[in-house]
Amino acid sequence: MLAQFEAKTRIVALTALVASVVAVALKAGGGPNLAIFAASAIGLAGLAALVGDGTDQLGRRLGPSATGVLQSALGNLPEFFICVFALQAGLVDVVRAALVGSILANTLLVLGLAFVAGGLRHGPQRFGAGQTRMMATLLVLAVAAMAIPTVATSVGAPAHGHEVELSVVVSIVLLAVFAASIPASIAGGTGAVGVQPSEGTAWPLTTALAVLLVAGIGAAFVSDWFVASLEPAMGTLGMSQAFAGLVVVAIAGNAVENVVGVQAMLANKADLAISVILNSSLQVALALTPVLVLVSLGLGGATLTLVVPPLFVAALALGALLAALVVIDGESTWLEGVALIGLYAILAASVWWGPSA
Repeated sequence: MLAQFEAKTRIVALTALVASVVAVALKAGGGPNLAIFAASAIGLAGLAALVGDGTDQLGRRLGPSATGVLQSALGNLPEFFICVFALQAGLVDVVRAALVGSILANTLLVLGLAFVAGGLRHGPQRFGAGQTRMMATLLVLAVAAMAIPTVATSVGAPAHGHEVELSVVVSIVLLAVFAASIPASIAGGTGAVGVQPSEGTAWPLTTALAVLLVAGIGAAFVSDWFVASLEPAMGTLGMSQAFAGLVVVAIAGNAVENVVGVQAMLANKADLAISVILNSSLQVALALTPVLVLVSLGLGGATLTLVVPPLFVAALALGALLAALVVIDGESTWLEGVALIGLYAILAASVWWGPSA
């Protein structure tokens, strides 16, 4: 079956398989948690890439606009599983930080890397400002909505003591906005956030569905092993829960998928790159985060709310605003990318210290 795939897909699939087998062997043999953590993280990255490839192949049959909707539903599967298992393990702070980290990783780190890679190869790059402005505006509005529960539930504020109730209301509203964007995305109209399928050999429909099914099931199992080894690994490395979520879990969950954005910028396909990167942040803010808030109500453990530390509120606001500012003129440079990466590094360093469990 591997013979029908391109070389890149075969390498990713074999890497995911080997890493997953190593993780389960170490777990069964009582191996060191740090080794299990590393192997499962590599396996998750590979499985996330396979989910992205399978989604891309399905998108060829449904059209480029509908590909964005598919990515919304399937592209965040690995991160969804990680967060669900982490909530069951009581690592609410890690989940909260991971969701914030996903948005920041896309809007600062991945966008910055894409600008640097494309700028150094091609010089200043231009892209369509209209659709980009729409995505950037929606991202700023979504981040603002996520920040309100933190402000409104502070001591002396009107909603103090009603963190869960307000988070549920905000989550429902965000999901309604996301649902309202789906018809426009499928139709490819104004504000659509569809992603163009990549070039290459098309897979048979059964193959694409099989890859998605196997990768999705694999991601569920590997996510469980990843989370089980995460807490001991944090203690061994002296890593805070905030850093684990904001950087490690966020990157393991979805950064590999966004390599497509960097590759597109290198190929001078700036419109595709910006669409992939900003749309990924938008999916986390409008869909993944509110879904996890509502799912946490039925898990029987700690409830996830949208109340986050003030630093996270500031980081989200700065990340969304800076991303909007650098793309609103329809042009990117490598120096803008360096500045975005620098801000991400500062934010990551600021959460290194803190409780590790």
